[in-house]
Formats: sequence, C-alpha cells, structure tokens
Amino acid sequence: MSKKNKSTLLAAVDFSSFSKEAVLFAGKLADDLNAGIIVLHVIHDPAEAPGFYAQKKKKKKYLQNIEDSAADMMEEFILDIQKENPEIKSLAEAETLLVIGTPVKRIIEVAKKKDARMIILGSHGRTGFTHFLVGSKVNKVVQLSTIPVTVVKTIPKNELPDNG
Repeated sequence: MSKKNKSTLLAAVDFSSFSKEAVLFAGKLADDLNAGIIVLHVIHDPAEAPGFYAQKKKKKKYLQNIEDSAADMMEEFILDIQKENPEIKSLAEAETLLVIGTPVKRIIEVAKKKDARMIILGSHGRTGFTHFLVGSKVNKVVQLSTIPVTVVKTIPKNELPDNG
C-alpha cells in the first residue's frame, strides 16, 4: 500500500495517562491495519487560556509560551511512549500535530482535513456528574464526528471495584 493511500488514525491527546492509553490503542490498531497515526494536541484557544503554561524543569517552575510548552510536552509524551513500547512499529513513524483552537471543533476539522479513518480519544471512565463535567468534550466529538470515534476507557486505579 502506498503511503499516499495509507489509512490514517487520529489520536487526540491532552498528555494525560488516559491519552497515553488512547495512543497505545491507536498504535496497536495501526499496526494491525497497516495504517498511519497522527497524534494531535489542541492548544486551547489563548483567548480562553491566556498564553502561558507553568512548567517544571530541573525542579524549578517557570512560565513558557503556550505553543513552546505544548511542543515540549508533545515531544516528551511521544518519546516516552515510543521508548516504553518499541514493539508497536507505527508509533515510531507517528506524525505529531499541534493546533490552536477549541478542542472539539479542531479535532473534527483536523480529522477531516487529514482524511482520518477514525478518531481515537482517551476517557477517564467517570460516570454521573463528574462525567458530565469532564467527559463533555469526548461526548461532543462522538456526537459531531462524521467518521467513527473510538473512546478508550480507563478507570483510575483508586476507583476500581473491590472484587475481594
């Protein structure tokens, strides 16, 4: 299959452990399907989140331009996943992409522009009111997307049911 005709999976991330699980799922699926991966992070519109993220470097906290900080975070996020999972071949060739805007709108726009076959998102596995507050972006992507969306659910260890 030529690279031009290769299917693409879009994994949208926020650099959380839940996003990591989504990227791992995307990588394994891409290997099975001989597809490519785009790992996307949407830098929240600076009008809503003023232009700086706090970063910890060498145990000192400092302010960094929002785009530079997001680029550093993306690089570290992807390199860590690649290093921990060398058996997932598609991760070695994953394309990374940073865009500015509102997450739901930009995820859908990028998926369309890049002709992605699927959007893959991580979910916290929350329910009830917490889900309503935190999971609304994932729900909106599922509702508005014209292509399949896979939600990789991860339940935090402290919320696992006690089977004992």
